[in-house]
Amino acid sequence: MVERVIGASARNKFLIIIFTVFALAAGVYGLLHTSLDAIPDLSDVQVIIYTDWEGRSPDLVEDQITYPISARFISAPKVKFVRGESMFGKSFVYVIFEDGTDIYWARSRVLEYLNSARGSLPSNVNPVIGPDATGVGWVYEYALIDKTKNHSLADLRSFQDWTLRYALESVKGVSEVASVGGFVKQYQVDLDPNALLAYNLSVKDIASAIQASNNDVGGKTSEVATTEYFVRGHGYIRTPADIEDIVLKIQNGTPVYVKNIARVHLGGDLRRGVAELDGKGEVVGGIVVMRYGENALNVIAGVKKKLEELKSSLPAGVQIIPTYDRSEIIKRAIETLREKLIEESIVVALVCIVFLWHVRSALVAIITLPIAIILSFVPLFLLGQTSNIMSLGGIAIAIGAMIDAAIIMVENGHKALEHFREVHKRGPDLAERTELLTGAAKSVGRPLFFSLLVITVSFIPVFSLTAQEGRLFRPLAFTKTFAMFFASFLGITLVPVLMLWLIRGKITPEAKNPVNRFLIWTYQPCVNFVLRHRKLTLAFAFSILAATAYPFLQLGKEFMPPLNEGDILYMPTAVPGMSITEATQALQIQDRMLRKLPEVESVFGKAGQAESSTDPAPLSMFETVVQLKPSEEWRAGMTWDKLTAEMNANIKTPGMANIFWMPIQTRTEMLTTGFRSQLGVKVFGTDLSQIQNVSVQIERTLADFPNTRSAFAERTTGGYFLDYTVDRKAAARYGLRVDDINDVIQTAIGGETIAITIEGRERYPISVRYARDFRNDS
Repeated sequence: MVERVIGASARNKFLIIIFTVFALAAGVYGLLHTSLDAIPDLSDVQVIIYTDWEGRSPDLVEDQITYPISARFISAPKVKFVRGESMFGKSFVYVIFEDGTDIYWARSRVLEYLNSARGSLPSNVNPVIGPDATGVGWVYEYALIDKTKNHSLADLRSFQDWTLRYALESVKGVSEVASVGGFVKQYQVDLDPNALLAYNLSVKDIASAIQASNNDVGGKTSEVATTEYFVRGHGYIRTPADIEDIVLKIQNGTPVYVKNIARVHLGGDLRRGVAELDGKGEVVGGIVVMRYGENALNVIAGVKKKLEELKSSLPAGVQIIPTYDRSEIIKRAIETLREKLIEESIVVALVCIVFLWHVRSALVAIITLPIAIILSFVPLFLLGQTSNIMSLGGIAIAIGAMIDAAIIMVENGHKALEHFREVHKRGPDLAERTELLTGAAKSVGRPLFFSLLVITVSFIPVFSLTAQEGRLFRPLAFTKTFAMFFASFLGITLVPVLMLWLIRGKITPEAKNPVNRFLIWTYQPCVNFVLRHRKLTLAFAFSILAATAYPFLQLGKEFMPPLNEGDILYMPTAVPGMSITEATQALQIQDRMLRKLPEVESVFGKAGQAESSTDPAPLSMFETVVQLKPSEEWRAGMTWDKLTAEMNANIKTPGMANIFWMPIQTRTEMLTTGFRSQLGVKVFGTDLSQIQNVSVQIERTLADFPNTRSAFAERTTGGYFLDYTVDRKAAARYGLRVDDINDVIQTAIGGETIAITIEGRERYPISVRYARDFRNDS
């Protein structure tokens, strides 16, 4: 079979060339359109269920939302496990599916099961599924700053939420743009309880009156003369004065307005996240989250293009500062590997020229190599794989073996021509040369083809790997397998054709090649020596093998070698109970200290949560992206390890353990295990207090271990609560129910959003609660 293919290829040279050109065009298309990323996406197929239950404590969220939802999905098809997380006012449930599950099929199943779970949830709760993305999809981050100081943080947040966010979400491949920092504008109605008592009004009366005074209606149409008019009734609240002038009741013929019992003003909504830049103060930020399976480089390029288009529409004095750009590491990683592939190909080409001692013959292998590499991108593109350091690494591994067939066929062709010249004392004519070269290719074609196939299938066991191991190593196995397969195929089709065209002119016999003669001269004595002293040679070989045992056992073990991403993610964590004011101050101090280092380009810090279900961060959790300058601008002798060690020595915040690692790798580990570091210990049990006690003991023990930079145990308890317990008997004497009292606690003390203003395309909440002086008197 192989011999017939070689013979047919030799007889149909132009057909083979045409076929190769078309295949090469397909390969170039695949090469240009294959998604690029730094490393394979190691995240599981997961769907996030996010529920916002404003003002509720974590234990209440756990019992009434997180647990019922998690329990419902345990029996869902293709679900591996379910992980839930409850925090103040928010619930996150992660439904992890089996490998290979289509993400959109999974999202459909989650919606289906979520609908059936709504009956077991509180009536005012609306769980939603998160974006078709994960925390690993955070590919671009930016900050909005105003050097003129003419725009407040609330103004910048409004521009981010209602203009910039939607513009960036229109970019192909963007799943969502999460806002962080600043203040969401809010209409605040601060009630005077004494005035409420004087006018015999309740908090519910105020809320009902405001809700009834915030609406637009339509009155169908009215025909006047020959013209049709659309009838509209305008009643949306647009200013604080509109709220102040709302009538609550008529008392003794005099209207009682909201302004008589409350102070109405613009303020900021309750926030659970803050952003800071370079230690200079708060800013408003945005996080671009990429959709599953998209080309990261294309997405980031689209975002940058859109930001460039939006520059002219920015408010006066406002600038957009990039604080994290994954395209830099992608380009750097791919470019580095591409350079190594080119260098490797050049070395292979030079070796072919030196050992064949015939440039035209060496071109057979030199031409075949890049064609096989390019063709391997066709199945890579069709399978939806990304081009990353692992997939390109598969090509790098295969390069040496890919040209074996071409080199051996060419050498065998040289031998055939050399033998013909020795026998006939002349060179062969065209027909004889064709027959000789074709015969030489056929004589070694079968063993070469199957030997390459054996190498090709040697990586098949890698495809059986599952979970993260499979996602990491399968791209390497794919590209190596594809590259070797196409090298095998080209070896019996294109190589014979190139041999017929390129092996011409004077062929230097192997014995007269000066390089070969030198190598034979140096190698022959070595061979003679080891054959004469077989036992000594074997003993020496085994002693070397034995000597490697100890170093091998002392080697560390790592799932994946660390990839220098060019940026640092600094993630200290505080104990529960930190206020937003204290978090802001600590974040600014830390960022200022990091920014002082000469290797640092910018520092973008975030405390708490961004407006995204992909970021389940409590207020006590800090995430600071440290952008570094190019290594050429670093101090002499400075390395990544030395730099992080200096950062760790400079920043010593009481009660906060320092964690320094790479952004992508950290988010991958957090997504998979929930840990924020490379190494973690999980403690299971039914008693939260006991779990925390054991965790703290483990923290103290690990802190004393050699080479431990920091150890920190998550505090599952220890939050501060101001509890109001209803005296049911006393409430009954006043004719009050528990719900009546809880309504006052929820609305008057905590503040409740009772309505939403409609201001064009912008929406802002209206909140009612007691004035600060009365709320602070607990």
